[in-house]
Amino acid sequence: MINTGDMVVNPSTGERLIFRQTSADTGGRLVEVEAIITPDGACAGAHVHPNQEERFQVIEGLVGFRKGREKIVAEPGDTVVVPAGTVHRFWNAGDIDARFVCQVAPALQFEALIETMFGLAADGKTNRKGIPNPVRLAVIADAHWDGLRAPYVPSMLQRVGLTMGAAVGRAIGYSAQYEASQPVTVGGVATQGA
Repeated sequence: MINTGDMVVNPSTGERLIFRQTSADTGGRLVEVEAIITPDGACAGAHVHPNQEERFQVIEGLVGFRKGREKIVAEPGDTVVVPAGTVHRFWNAGDIDARFVCQVAPALQFEALIETMFGLAADGKTNRKGIPNPVRLAVIADAHWDGLRAPYVPSMLQRVGLTMGAAVGRAIGYSAQYEASQPVTVGGVATQGA
């Protein structure tokens, strides 16, 4: 379980997230993280939050965004809002660490999703972009249907594919939640491998 002040690290994507406010802190209204992205870092891929808005406020460096069909490079002081249902992705668009604060509202199961995906990456169970194998991903995506969808594929097709893939994944022992085998330490601060 993620608590305020926890840092999670994804070695595949180059992301570090420090939880400023958790779902428990806000009664489920939102989750707020400070993100630090390495120069070659990016989120795992384009995605859609069908029921959540994301608000990014850049603190340091340059952050590239694909928001729908729009491409943006945000600088310190800029805010980028991604409405619910909008295909998006982000990446470090500069050559120093990029930092931004991100609010995800409502919280839904955002923390559990991050804990699972970052934990799999920390244990080497994802590809170099931070994505687990398709059957394991089906189990996770099926459990997080309200908070995460693939872009460009109609929801009905996704639902059918995830239902079948998740059934196979659960049958071979995959779970929608994953905890890293051991904590990750960065700069002397013990962090969850989440």
